[in-house]
Amino acid sequence: MLINHSHLVLDACCVLNLCASGHLIKILKSISAQVVVAEVVSSKELITLKRVEECIENDLDTFEGAISQGIIEIEDFITESEQNDFINYAFQLGDDGESATFAIAANRNWAVATDDKRAISFFSREASKIQLLSSLDILKHYADETQLPPLELNTLLREVRYRGKYIAHKNHPLRGWWENSIKMN
Repeated sequence: MLINHSHLVLDACCVLNLCASGHLIKILKSISAQVVVAEVVSSKELITLKRVEECIENDLDTFEGAISQGIIEIEDFITESEQNDFINYAFQLGDDGESATFAIAANRNWAVATDDKRAISFFSREASKIQLLSSLDILKHYADETQLPPLELNTLLREVRYRGKYIAHKNHPLRGWWENSIKMN
């Protein structure tokens, strides 16, 4: 997975899915760009993250652990253009987290990771030059990069499915990889 930008802004759904894997730090370290989460997402959208992280045995492999290690940076709006785009996107999308994520990414020319189909469609139209990734793109990259054994990959994806309540949508390009990897016993 080649990221064509210096930074990758994760939406709340991706943060939840990566945390649910139980391998957040390792996954994020495999990404070649600086990982960023919008302040709005960090402070208001990740309420369910506590429930997910309660299941994780390693206290350091959490969202807060990733922040304290500098693996995730929290970014707020720094320009009037970002604030205006946030307001416009929020009006159109009806979601503050995705809107903040996209406003920051579009104005700074950073890549975005989200799993929300409506947001993906919207952002593809609004900022077609910005690279869009998904949780599956990131998880597959991690599995490939680390040559994760099939049984470990199966366990990781099952954790994402159960803890994160994630299922790859039927049109996702990596749906076949997801299904084959998760069915393996």
